[in-house]
Amino acid sequence: MGIPFSQVPTWDDRTPIYVISVAAQLAGMHPQTLRQYDRLGLVTPSRASGRGRRYSAYDVAKLRYVQHLSQEEGVNLAGIRHVLALQSEVEDLRKRVNQLLAEVQRGVGASKRSTGSRVFSAGPAGDVIAMGRQQTTTRWIRTQPLELGPR
Repeated sequence: MGIPFSQVPTWDDRTPIYVISVAAQLAGMHPQTLRQYDRLGLVTPSRASGRGRRYSAYDVAKLRYVQHLSQEEGVNLAGIRHVLALQSEVEDLRKRVNQLLAEVQRGVGASKRSTGSRVFSAGPAGDVIAMGRQQTTTRWIRTQPLELGPR
């Protein structure tokens, strides 16, 4: 009868499925070029249990991008490594921003649902003090005029 569809494994674009010869053919490169890029850390594939390289669709797209930068844009391999590192950092930062935005949205939603609102005040040293609902603050009144210095 087979396994139910819900238990069929799914693949995304980062699932390592291609051996080096297939990945090289899909990227339009020689397998030795892929090995060189792996040694340089430009495109690092996953490893199978027998230590063979396994490339994902994402890796193949990255290989094509590296080839584009090298051949059409004239970027050397050190420059490509730098470009890829910066793009990775931007991707990580975007993920972090999205996480923080989600946290803020959850916080805003929680504050709208709560019955009490929070009130803050500034203390005498400029620090922020959370106030209770019925709490009052001591008013700090300057008794001496503020000196602005020589004119």
